[in-house]
Amino acid sequence: MTTTTVSMTVNGKQLSADVENRTLLVQYLRESHGLTGTHVGCDTSQCGACTVHVDGLPIKACTILARQVEGKEVTTIEGLADGEKLHPMQEAFRENHALQCGFCTPGMVMSAIGIVDRNSDSLDEKTVRHELEGNFCRCTGYHNIVKAILAAHEEMTA
Repeated sequence: MTTTTVSMTVNGKQLSADVENRTLLVQYLRESHGLTGTHVGCDTSQCGACTVHVDGLPIKACTILARQVEGKEVTTIEGLADGEKLHPMQEAFRENHALQCGFCTPGMVMSAIGIVDRNSDSLDEKTVRHELEGNFCRCTGYHNIVKAILAAHEEMTA
């Protein structure tokens, strides 16, 4: 078993850990640093529950090795809020009742921020629904999730 010391900036803090070379980013975040907001859902990159941002772009943390993220900036759901002040996307999910059991919510929020970032000029329901295809929610019909993303888009691009 070969181990490597992996270092990266996570939520603004420099973190390092010795991990096996085969350690996925999702495992590194959860097991080495206790950042359990990044969920493991399917282990096959189908559900999106493990979505985080790497250098500002959403990525499924179950699809990349921790050592591939060496030296990069990672943001997890835990890094979005500014103290007690929620990120506009988190606030929109809360205000629009866009969650039920909450398991998919962290990945959904991280993906939604990416959707807004990619579509800052214009965003409509059809685009949101299309771009959410890589994120599964077993509890909702996505209606309130779409409403939340569109509301956050208004706030984030104002």
